Amino acid sequence: MPETSEYAATFALVDADGDGRITASELVALMRNLGDECTDEQAAETVSAMDSDGDSRISLEEFARFMSSRG
Repeated sequence: MPETSEYAATFALVDADGDGRITASELVALMRNLGDECTDEQAAETVSAMDSDGDSRISLEEFARFMSSRG
């Protein structure tokens, strides 16, 4: 299990409502704020790729696991 603390600050930026889960709509909002045209479908695909428990949301643990696997 990757260390979640190194990803917590980034995760918190995306988790706009602070509920401990990232939704596709939060991801779309972040990407649009950054100037990237992210569609709802693209965000849903991204969430699906990271979502290991099937709840259609990304937890900090799932986020950390995904990010650490990319390095």
